[in-house]
Amino acid sequence: MRTTVGIIGAGPAGLLLARLLHNAGIDSVVLESRDRAYVERRQRAGILEQGTADVLRAAGAGERMDREGLRHDGIELRFDRTRHRVDFPALTGGRSVMVYAQTEVCKDLIALQLREGGPLLFEAEALAVEDAGTDAPRIRFRHEGREDVLECSYVVGCDGFWGVARKAIPAGLTQVFERTYPFGWLGILADVPPSHDELVYARHERGFALLSMRSPAVSRLYLQVPDGTDPGAWGDEEIWDELERRFETADDWHLQRGPITQKTVTPMRSYVHEPMRHGRLFLAGDAAHIVPPTGAKGLNLAAGDVVTFARALVHQQETGSPELLDAYSQTCLRRVWQAERFSYDMTTLLHRAPGATAFEDRLQLARLERIASSRAAETDLAEAYTGFPFG
Repeated sequence: MRTTVGIIGAGPAGLLLARLLHNAGIDSVVLESRDRAYVERRQRAGILEQGTADVLRAAGAGERMDREGLRHDGIELRFDRTRHRVDFPALTGGRSVMVYAQTEVCKDLIALQLREGGPLLFEAEALAVEDAGTDAPRIRFRHEGREDVLECSYVVGCDGFWGVARKAIPAGLTQVFERTYPFGWLGILADVPPSHDELVYARHERGFALLSMRSPAVSRLYLQVPDGTDPGAWGDEEIWDELERRFETADDWHLQRGPITQKTVTPMRSYVHEPMRHGRLFLAGDAAHIVPPTGAKGLNLAAGDVVTFARALVHQQETGSPELLDAYSQTCLRRVWQAERFSYDMTTLLHRAPGATAFEDRLQLARLERIASSRAAETDLAEAYTGFPFG
């Protein structure tokens, strides 16, 4: 097989890139190791920055998002039994975010790719990226029980942290920056309408809690728990009782309870791999960087990466200049590190570390009070949450 861009991974990054390339008249092939059903039900992120939503619309993939997604114009911070709303449009010149699950983004992009785009091969396991440092990289893969080779002009690895793409960059050329947090998130899906119409981020002496949603009828909620927690060790009523404690306010707000349909634990980690490019191989999304979910940046960073690559490749084809492709890693990493910084700030602002001292507790409250009382501090949070510019 032969194509211009070989894309490893049919998550939102790989699928969006295939769509952007198709719209630009550039051929691609997408290889995905899992089957379609798995990709379309894999629960991940649910918050789309303004820029990500705009890119999906421009790519022709925003119709259902705009019909079924939930536009949010703010978030609520809770601490010391008080409530403070951060008004995004008022602080950012009109920007907002969209609550629309990654599963739904993937469904929309898969439908478009199968109807209009190039080959999308499910259950096609990428085995290795070969000759990445040359002008003719290759992806060796297994599909339908036999090995094959995809010859490419460029390879984009959207295959996540455990994928093969990053392994093709020589270890002597790389730097890795990472931090592992001593806690995780116990997440639940519940068949109950959300108890608030916007996301609620709660800092409590017992730990962090987040009230989110997947739809007007389905709530998504999280509790800070020790690293390595077994989700099955928590009973349903125990979870609701703990959520109620952490969301407690001084007014008459109350938490709606309902049947819990899913429990998972998400570890908390920060990770950056530099560079994000080697020869004709480009990394995107979790293959290059991971953020703790507190800042809602993972999917949005991946979207920024593939937008940057698509623009750079179009520029190269239109002008003959490889300048933007050569700058891909530096361009993406500027945005990546701002997202890492914001995600770290939000995580340390709202989570109580094991063994935290009274001094550290008071510093957290002081930081939250500063956001609630300073338009400048509040604007910094709103600008970061709604999204850093692409490219």
